[in-house]
Amino acid sequence: MSRLLLLAASLLLTSSAAGAQSSRPYAGLEGRPIKALSQQQIDDLRAGRGMGLALAAELNGYPGPSHVLELGDSLDLTADQRVEVRRLFDAMKQETVPLGHKLVEQERALEDLFSSRAVTSETLKTSIGAIAETQGQLRESHLKYHLSTAALLNHSQMQRYAELRGYQRPDSSRPDSSTGHKHHR
Repeated sequence: MSRLLLLAASLLLTSSAAGAQSSRPYAGLEGRPIKALSQQQIDDLRAGRGMGLALAAELNGYPGPSHVLELGDSLDLTADQRVEVRRLFDAMKQETVPLGHKLVEQERALEDLFSSRAVTSETLKTSIGAIAETQGQLRESHLKYHLSTAALLNHSQMQRYAELRGYQRPDSSRPDSSTGHKHHR
């Protein structure tokens, strides 16, 4: 499990360099305060934004509270649904903002270990373990709020959400009940 988290973290944190020239993919990144994070990633983490951490939910029919709020009028949310989705969004932010700050600081500490040449096998293992744990907590937090948000929407709202977001179901002949969703209201 921890290897999967480390692999996911590695892919997430290096994605900004993917478009760089293949023979020098990291050229220019050496000046960043935290080499493993772009300023946009730092800002997103500190603001509690999802950064793609909930794609497993989002792209499989479990919308997140942020996007549901943005599309509230088009989804014909009831007043009660708006209140409940707002509550979920606020609760998600209360969880994800501190976790994002923690992750940034853990990445800064790892950066400091390397830049000061104080890194050892033991400090590396400890630091990476802590980072992986925080990343897992952050991802779980985002995913669980997608799950809770989906439970508040009815079938037509879920379909409309997918349309508005530009998603197509891989197998449109599959009945909604096979997704395991339990829609209320």
